[in-house]
Amino acid sequence: MSQQNDIYKIAINLIPHVGDVVAKRLISYCGSLESVFKEKEKNLAKIPGVGTIIASSIAQNTKKKEILNKAEKELKFNFKYGVKTIFFLDDDFPRRLIYCEDSPITLFTLGKFDLNHQKVISVVGTRKSTSYGRDFCYKLISDFKNMNLDVQIISGLAYGIDITAHKASIAHNFQTIAVLAHGLDIIYPSQHRKQAKQMLENGGLITEFLTNTVPDKQNFVKRNRIIAGLSDATIVVESGLKGGSLITADIANSYNRDVFALPGKVGDACSMGTNFLIKSNRAALIESALDVANLLNWATNKQSTNVQSSFFIKFEPDELLIAQQLETQGELSIDELALLCKMPVSKISSTLLEMEFKGIVKCLPGKLFKICVSLPKN
Repeated sequence: MSQQNDIYKIAINLIPHVGDVVAKRLISYCGSLESVFKEKEKNLAKIPGVGTIIASSIAQNTKKKEILNKAEKELKFNFKYGVKTIFFLDDDFPRRLIYCEDSPITLFTLGKFDLNHQKVISVVGTRKSTSYGRDFCYKLISDFKNMNLDVQIISGLAYGIDITAHKASIAHNFQTIAVLAHGLDIIYPSQHRKQAKQMLENGGLITEFLTNTVPDKQNFVKRNRIIAGLSDATIVVESGLKGGSLITADIANSYNRDVFALPGKVGDACSMGTNFLIKSNRAALIESALDVANLLNWATNKQSTNVQSSFFIKFEPDELLIAQQLETQGELSIDELALLCKMPVSKISSTLLEMEFKGIVKCLPGKLFKICVSLPKN
């Protein structure tokens, strides 16, 4: 990948008033990332969601030069410290994030890790954790080790549950990744610099923010969508009735990802949030690593069993396409089916529901689907 192209990957994040959704729209309409910066102002202004102010920021030479100079400076920092720039159109962009409409357009990573690891969970919780929550984190990850499950642990490097999850992962030699609410030129909180450095050997740091970004409150909220989007499931260990952990859980649910919560004593301030998630059916109750493995279908690798013939089933075209993918590929998630069938997630979801009613497919733990019939051979 050329250095010039990397500059554009960074520059698009510097355009005033352009978020991830609008940035993706700009690239889609213009045909390529570089073309965004070469398109005429009048044409840019016609793109839905852009308008004259954004178009001016991109097209006018003085403003464009300022943006590209800042991007070049950022790229020099990345080269100096070994920071990798990953764009949403790159092959190594996290596949789980691709399915999230508001996913970052550019990620900056430091360390040694696989962003498409087979088994990934996020562990989040209150900064004011108790020994109950911290002990659960260590037991959870220790038991994953004993079960020979190679799980990548995502969290946010914050005080309390976050740093406990990272420490437990380091102690048991699991890959662990911290998603940051600021650029890679600082570590916040600074007290966790030691763990951040240790993580670079088996795991690392990831952010969407450029250098000199202050870790403001709103950045932590944005960061939470990456924590939820990178994972197969989010585990909320301890939480009050308000806070970032509940926001992360809500985002994970909106992404159609599993959410689990550790129950606590009634009236306990640090368990009110987790108990609420369970009581309101926003999270499944878990007590152990085995619960997590079972719910995510990790504990066993049972082969799909055909239970009936399809001769008397009338397939709609979309149903047949989905059934063929499940028969060929095996158990698949809604996101994977959407990609393979080239259909919107909403369409896949509604079609799968109809197929469940007909007995064609079955929903498994971990929100995977399997085929329950044998398709006729041509």
